[in-house]
Amino acid sequence: MEKIVNLCKRRGFIWQGSDVYGGMAGTWDFGPLGVTLKKRIMDEWWKFFVEEREDMYGVDAAIIMNPRTWEASGHTKTFSDPLVECKECHQRFRADKLGEFGADVETKALVAAKVKCPSCGKMNWSEVRQFNMMFETLVGATGEDEAYLRPETAQGIFTNYKNVVDTVYPDLPFGLAQQGKAFRNEISPRDFVFRSREFSQMEIEYFVNPTTWEEQFEKLLASCREFLREKMGLPAEAIHELEVPENDRAHYSKRTVDIEFDYPIGREELMGIAYRTDFDLMNIQREAGKSMEYIVKGSTERFVPHVIEPSFGVERLLMAVLCAAYREEAVEGGETRVVLALPENLAPYRYCVSPLLKNKPELVEKAREVYATLRAKYGRVTWDDSGNIGKRYRKQDEIGTPKCVVIDFDSLEDGTVTVRDRDTMAQERVAVEKL
Repeated sequence: MEKIVNLCKRRGFIWQGSDVYGGMAGTWDFGPLGVTLKKRIMDEWWKFFVEEREDMYGVDAAIIMNPRTWEASGHTKTFSDPLVECKECHQRFRADKLGEFGADVETKALVAAKVKCPSCGKMNWSEVRQFNMMFETLVGATGEDEAYLRPETAQGIFTNYKNVVDTVYPDLPFGLAQQGKAFRNEISPRDFVFRSREFSQMEIEYFVNPTTWEEQFEKLLASCREFLREKMGLPAEAIHELEVPENDRAHYSKRTVDIEFDYPIGREELMGIAYRTDFDLMNIQREAGKSMEYIVKGSTERFVPHVIEPSFGVERLLMAVLCAAYREEAVEGGETRVVLALPENLAPYRYCVSPLLKNKPELVEKAREVYATLRAKYGRVTWDDSGNIGKRYRKQDEIGTPKCVVIDFDSLEDGTVTVRDRDTMAQERVAVEKL
């Protein structure tokens, strides 16, 4: 994991948030390559789950919502983690993460298990208390109105369900998809971008007839499997499905499947899919006093739909993609090359174009022509003329560029270029127009 973190910092994928001022825990900034990789992942998700389907529609709700939203959903009362403080060094931790404990862990369990403070090594704990993770903020010119930064994107979908039904009137089943920021005041953010205080989510609320939820659940679960393996390039052997037992499920869920991934930090949750029943829509109907019923087209049948929710954390998925792609290989001369074997659809750049020698104007001019042609065709093309060609190859291997295109003196004569493959290091001569 440390090698991947260092690569991300060195090559401009991900940096510590506010690093110039000493950083801020639980926040991360994405550099030129990182933001491009993140956008590729989000675009692939949107294309797969929304654009290529006839039963999905997009929404983009506000980050700051009416506080009644969080009262109705139960977040103001139940969205909490167990917090404990070391009385010696005054560091605070999530109590359930200090060992094999549940969310209802008490201090006596820590004492019985002889849990030591990860910071100072002492065993002097405060009483465990529940800590609400929502960020509070003030709204309005006088700052008198209290609100929250949304802790999830899901409620923005539920509050717009009726708007979509009234304007689009889609056939059931249908889904509403949203991508956007969410904020959680994590007690102990950790493990790079895996658990942070500001992150992006990609969520779908899929509205179904309650009599067909099991069939629709399996279809969506199959789609999630296909997306992770075929579009994200994650190896099947590193993906695991956990049927969450009833006592570990969220209070609104009647079935939850967690999809876990073998990260370097261990097997951890990558995403989840939950059957939320009519919990959220009925909350809105009760609290807002507005009907959430769906009237089946061509009939008098009406009911409040049930919901299936596939939920993806963008940063966790990006971290899985990086971990799956990272490898080290021995090469001639006893050296080791670092390769980020990203799938071509996710790689920040598809091609890197270089003149063999940057001090030869005729090679640079021809290379610039090739660069402009490929950039106009694919967009995802970079230019590199720094150092010798070997160093350029190593740099592009590290950032995941699948192909390097080199213009040499033969290119001036016959219009062909050398194309070097990232994964095999094989080189071949190809006509520019065939790239």
